[in-house]
Amino acid sequence: MPQEIKSLLSLFGGQFISSQETYGKSPFWILSIPSEDIARNLMKRTVCAKSIFELWGHGKSPEELYNSLKNYPVEKMVPFLHSDSTYKIKIHTFNKTLTQEEKVKRIDALAFLPFEGKVNLKKPQHIFSILEDYGLDPNCIPENPHNIYFGRWIADGQRELIESYSVKKRHFIGNTSMDAGLSFIMANHGKVKENDIVFDPFVGTGGLLIASAHFGAYVYGTDIDYNTVHGLGKASRKNQKWRGPDENIRANLRQYGLEKYYLDVLVSDASKPSWRKGTYFDAIITDPPYGIRESTRRTGSQKEIPKGMEKCPESHVPVSLSYHLSDMFFDLLNFAAETLVLGGRLVYWLPVYTPEYTEEMVPWHPCLKLISNCEQKLSSHTSRRLITMEKVKKFENRDQYSHLLSDHFLPYQGHNSFREKYFSGVTKRIAKEEKSSQE
Repeated sequence: MPQEIKSLLSLFGGQFISSQETYGKSPFWILSIPSEDIARNLMKRTVCAKSIFELWGHGKSPEELYNSLKNYPVEKMVPFLHSDSTYKIKIHTFNKTLTQEEKVKRIDALAFLPFEGKVNLKKPQHIFSILEDYGLDPNCIPENPHNIYFGRWIADGQRELIESYSVKKRHFIGNTSMDAGLSFIMANHGKVKENDIVFDPFVGTGGLLIASAHFGAYVYGTDIDYNTVHGLGKASRKNQKWRGPDENIRANLRQYGLEKYYLDVLVSDASKPSWRKGTYFDAIITDPPYGIRESTRRTGSQKEIPKGMEKCPESHVPVSLSYHLSDMFFDLLNFAAETLVLGGRLVYWLPVYTPEYTEEMVPWHPCLKLISNCEQKLSSHTSRRLITMEKVKKFENRDQYSHLLSDHFLPYQGHNSFREKYFSGVTKRIAKEEKSSQE
């Protein structure tokens, strides 16, 4: 979550400044944001943050909170507490439920604040909130909160997008269609904005394009799978054998009223990009196949001298070969370095075998700066890292292979056996479960 907030603040001209160091230990953060306008713009985009408040006071006990509120400048309170205004006070608790009597008691204790307006519980002009943090462990709820906050509500985040764009409701889906929430997080990491051009070289069923189009970007994609690009073949949805005539990426965008942002999707091999030299994209947002539910393939031939594509008939379907993950990420980073505008971002998922993972395994490129590296656990022994990189240097031909000489490139090879390690872990778990059931 901090990385999504950092990216969005950077997009809207703010800077991530926080006095808290332990993000994982509390659901509440204290941030310094330059203006309320930036705060509102932030909440129009984020799917991780639930709400944002202007903090008036906080403490580890009610007494500390009240003293903090008494020290808050009255001139900052007055515009929201005058006699012509209406307001209400809400109480939010994390990891504990309060009785109505306890809530009323907490609200009455704030009588020392200079509220002069009228209470309106249905349509108040201003909403104030008491926020109480009882920790993250539901099996060990303390009697008293760790922290208490009081502030003025400014805006809510966009968590409803996760439901409204749910894959379950989508017209065209595949075996690996990206979760809607993760798609929006990736778009935010990529700082996608209105009129950007966003590209996905492993587009699949286009889930990542939908999130970018929602934010006003024009979207484009390629994939090596002819059937997926053209919406043909067997359906991935339960109780449906074949895909319908209008099951395709464009139809998905049309479903959400985003068809005007659709540029095109093409059948293409990511290992052999067919682009002219130039910088075309503001962001490249993608989820390369890992070889688990979708195969890793590239065009090629076992023959020493494969026939050139220009000599093949139009109906020819090229032979495909296995595409090693290390080669795939090498090609992806080179492609991003060549085609992203300066300041453009590459956002992608990197699968890793957790027991062997080190930060040195993250691919790098001299033209790209690592912005963030976030983990999503897939199983007890595997995970994937959401990698965000930003283009900071103009691409030159010598940059294409220079990083191969670095010691950092050696750990890349470990990615090639991810499939074998993934299934070896599954096999061991099944064997362990069978053994336990027999005992």
